[in-house]
Amino acid sequence: MNSIGFLLRAIYAFGADSIGSPSSLRVIPSVARNLWNLSGRKFEIPRRLGMTFMAGLLVASVAIGAERPNVLFILCDDLRWDCIGASGHPYLKTPNIDRIAHEGLRFKNTFCTTSLCSPSRASILSGLYAHTHGVRDNFTEYPTKIVSWPMRLHDEGYATAYLGKWHMGEGNDSPRPGFDWFVTHKAQGKYFGTEWNINGLRHETTPGYYTTAVTDYALDWLKQPERENKPWALCIGHKAPHSYYTPEEKYAHAFDNVRVPYPDTAFHLDDKPTWIKQRLYTWHGIYGPLFEWRKKFPDDRPEAVKDFENMTHAYWSTILSVDDSVGRLLKHLEATKQLDRTIVVFMGDNGLLNGEHGMVDKRAMHEPSIRIPLLVRAPGLKPSVVEQMVLTEDIAPSLLDLCGAKPLKNIHGKSWKRLVQRGDPSWRRSFFYEYNYEKQFPYTPNVRGVRTDEWKYIHYPHGGGGPDRHMAELYNLKTDPDERHNLIKDPASAGKLKELRAELARLMKATGLTRDTMPLDEGVKQELPSQSIR
Repeated sequence: MNSIGFLLRAIYAFGADSIGSPSSLRVIPSVARNLWNLSGRKFEIPRRLGMTFMAGLLVASVAIGAERPNVLFILCDDLRWDCIGASGHPYLKTPNIDRIAHEGLRFKNTFCTTSLCSPSRASILSGLYAHTHGVRDNFTEYPTKIVSWPMRLHDEGYATAYLGKWHMGEGNDSPRPGFDWFVTHKAQGKYFGTEWNINGLRHETTPGYYTTAVTDYALDWLKQPERENKPWALCIGHKAPHSYYTPEEKYAHAFDNVRVPYPDTAFHLDDKPTWIKQRLYTWHGIYGPLFEWRKKFPDDRPEAVKDFENMTHAYWSTILSVDDSVGRLLKHLEATKQLDRTIVVFMGDNGLLNGEHGMVDKRAMHEPSIRIPLLVRAPGLKPSVVEQMVLTEDIAPSLLDLCGAKPLKNIHGKSWKRLVQRGDPSWRRSFFYEYNYEKQFPYTPNVRGVRTDEWKYIHYPHGGGGPDRHMAELYNLKTDPDERHNLIKDPASAGKLKELRAELARLMKATGLTRDTMPLDEGVKQELPSQSIR
């Protein structure tokens, strides 16, 4: 028997399903040991073929390793689920982003479990809820002891890079563990004139627009000759479309002719908890400063809706630049024949309220705040629309599964690879949401809630173990997707309310949240947040 035939038979004996898959790279060393031990016995390989066999094994391992897919992970900040063309937006045209959806998977029901930048980013990296990874606000560093999916890929031989907004550790722009190349900045960054830390080597302020600059950094890294030597994982963190919404000049007037009224739900708050009405005139309300798009505030005059319209136009316009960025990246991957062996992920970290129920920003558990876009184009995955509920915590296990990497231990998320390939009867039918009151942004109470395929229950713990001081909310999402009718006091819904409260308790316990500590809710305040953290 020649060495190649022997190799194929032996690999079949020790795991035929791994041959040709990305996970084969991990299988090869153990196979080699077993084959060497069998030499001269079961298959009676002549000793003189030993070196030939081992050389062939090395070649095979390199060839199989080369099949491991690359990962291009594109993360937007505060991008609403419906603000891309593929989701049916009536005015936003995003052909490059839409291409990922049309050639891959569009997850129709993707949610964050804490609608706040840093906690959600930490969940995306780790597969854990915020109460476990510990990043509960926008000022806490990602714990280096918690292995992230880029760390895992790096340990398994991937070249890794993070370029753009990291936003875990407000004043720290230093390189983080798990990345060979790390380019970021302090705090939020600016649409124009951001100072970048280039992998800890130097600081530079690039001219031009943030979205263009981060894309330039990405293409420079991708064009390095060493990218051809092993698989890579590149993460790009856009600032857009986070406030303050500042479009580049070519898109500054793209939506001038589009009228944008306040959403109708802003004027139907009678059955909503008091804190939502109190929020109307704050930093996070429609009559407040609107991220400085309104200079005199509060202003509840009907004509002041023009400020809201201008703010929304600017938000949309920043997304057009992101679409340009995606187009440049896809064009490069196509030109270098890497696109069809690269997993391309496009998503947002959390959703955004844009006037719904009178609110702007996020943090609350209402649908626009927790829904996020998720598009994935990957080798071997057929284009489709996925209806099941997917969470930020599912990104880490799914990407590692697609790359054939060792899974992370004791996480809350679940790989959706099986779900999209052949269905998964055990897939979740519910999830729970958590947010803790922030003294720096005192406009949203503590939030705990549960969402199922058809129902949502939200309550607002006061903190300190005392009773809730805000009315809870209950919605039938099947008949009321805009959450217009709070059924919390509806006698006919009492049975469902009891069921959802029990489900919330079950889910919290299942994720280890048995002692739910949180800050004391000090109420909604009119003060503006510090200029340095807006």
